[in-house]
Amino acid sequence: MIRQISAEETYKVRQEVLRPGRPLKECFFEGDLEEDTIHLGFFEEEQVVAVATFVARKNAIFETPIQYQLRGMAVLPSHRNQKLGEKLLHKGEEILKSRNPNTLLWFNARETAVEFYKKYGYSTTGPAFMIPNVCMHIVMYKTPTEL
Repeated sequence: MIRQISAEETYKVRQEVLRPGRPLKECFFEGDLEEDTIHLGFFEEEQVVAVATFVARKNAIFETPIQYQLRGMAVLPSHRNQKLGEKLLHKGEEILKSRNPNTLLWFNARETAVEFYKKYGYSTTGPAFMIPNVCMHIVMYKTPTEL
């Protein structure tokens, strides 16, 4: 079951998957508390097991005026290979498209996740880059007509 959650409800999953061994405060991302930010959680037996956040954030490499950034997509290791990431991604796309069909969705994908996102129609742009203390990333996106 997917439902909208608070930023705080994403932190535990983000910490375990994206920032293992790091302080919980590093799981707070810029934009988490903005009014138009969307946090989604996949629940199993009332426990959040996967999360995704969609933040209204522009990337200067795109000319589309309405842009959202996917941040902090994470699925607990015990719940992988159940298509939870796919379900969260599709639900976020559905919400964004219903809010405004002219929305471009972009994000900084970990290099290890690029193939996952390509399966769902996302394209890469530009060279790979390092996010300090995390890993190599590359920008990926879907145009409004692809969303």
